[in-house]
Amino acid sequence: MDYSADVVIVGAGIGGLTAAALLQERGISTLTIEKNSYPGGSCASFRHKGYTFDAGASVFYGFGRDESSGTLNLHTRIFRKLGIDVPTIPDPVQIHFHMPGGFEVPVHYGREEFLGSLVGRFPGEERGIRAFYRELESVYDILSELPAGSLEDPVHVLKVGRRYPGKVMSLALKTLQSMGRTAKRNISDAELLKFIDMESYSWAVQDADATPLVNAGICLADRHHGGIHYPVGGAGAIPDALCEGIRRCGGSIRFGSGVEEILVRDGRAEGVRLAGGEVCRAKAVISNATIWDTFNTLVKDPRYAVAEEKFIRSPSWFQLYLGVDRKVVPEGFHVHHILVDDWERYREYGGTIYFSAPTILDPSLAPEGKHVVHAFVTDDVSRWNGCRRGSAEYRKAKEEFGASIIRRTETILPGLSDAVEVRLFATPLTHERYLNRYKGSYGPMLHPGQNILQKPQNCTAVRDLYMTGDSTFPGQGVIAVTYSGVSCASYLARKLGQPLDYL
Repeated sequence: MDYSADVVIVGAGIGGLTAAALLQERGISTLTIEKNSYPGGSCASFRHKGYTFDAGASVFYGFGRDESSGTLNLHTRIFRKLGIDVPTIPDPVQIHFHMPGGFEVPVHYGREEFLGSLVGRFPGEERGIRAFYRELESVYDILSELPAGSLEDPVHVLKVGRRYPGKVMSLALKTLQSMGRTAKRNISDAELLKFIDMESYSWAVQDADATPLVNAGICLADRHHGGIHYPVGGAGAIPDALCEGIRRCGGSIRFGSGVEEILVRDGRAEGVRLAGGEVCRAKAVISNATIWDTFNTLVKDPRYAVAEEKFIRSPSWFQLYLGVDRKVVPEGFHVHHILVDDWERYREYGGTIYFSAPTILDPSLAPEGKHVVHAFVTDDVSRWNGCRRGSAEYRKAKEEFGASIIRRTETILPGLSDAVEVRLFATPLTHERYLNRYKGSYGPMLHPGQNILQKPQNCTAVRDLYMTGDSTFPGQGVIAVTYSGVSCASYLARKLGQPLDYL
């Protein structure tokens, strides 16, 4: 059979690009097919009237330089392997939380500085605070020593198990624990436990009880080790660098090409059919689409369909991209903020405001004398289904909802409404349209009580069809989907007889 490439990747999101880059570097030919004219999916940048906006992701792990942070500094290690430099700017504060009753916590890179701010507000909980965050640190300590690879690869699992038997056993036990239950064993203050919920909600969009302890340990400990770094030029620098690495190693990327179908015969993926009818055949196919888009749309055989209710469908977002006068952002203002104005509503759509001003770190993203402001709230496509795209009603609804978020944000940035000079709004319909995401969702989340290992892995029920991205283990977030890409490439490279070197 004539192959277009050894492996065809559907979608140029970060997970798919990572898998393609590592496979291609190993000499396994890849063809990445992307509907849009740019890579990255929700981790991308776009320009408008002189401003560079991050399409979605804005808080980035994985760029640390500390060699002891093994598995977790994935971006650093991947780009070093590809021979590509991605300049970044360290951010001294991960997120500044603003909560009801004047409760504010800036999460500093320095762990003691952060813990000290919590102890200062809750002196009676000092022992519990330190015990809880030590639990997260213990997860980090284990993961930072284990090499990244596929949990579905028996060779990898045996290697790691033989070399680190104690750590593997300890990590296995920790997969049975949730962040919330661990917090409640150590902490009793209700307000402090709500903050722990926000620590989880800030990246998992679930409260702490529903969040696996292992996931929490990755993000909430690594911020004090590898730290948070912003790529110079915006979020799009990450997928652009991955594309450069793929091309340097001889791989192909096709933009503006939509995949109509993943071809399956006798239970095996054979390639893809593009929207124009062209067929690209391969030894294996990797889908970077959500699990629902993959098996309910791209794979036509209904026997492989995945019911929505099998997992919790993560929310979509309403996003605001604002160009503002520089004077509205005061000296010393932090880059990333989360605003909760009512504990009863923080989990409702629109209840929590995520906010960033990346020009504080990288002024090149805006014209001189201006700032970029990116704000977003959870949302659901059902709230917009009555609107027709492009209609006056749709535009009015976006403007009104956007204006309400800007007004609420003025509690931390007074005068913002009057300082806005450029504004763009994106609804869940926008995410559904441009990112090809089922109902604009960012993939499946586990039901409370489900073990983290019940998250979909890279292998699927269709032979030679693999998945990567936020539908797969470990979940949502740029560093998580990067790990899924590493895991997928590791498994597939060994199967094709050219195993990867550990990062």
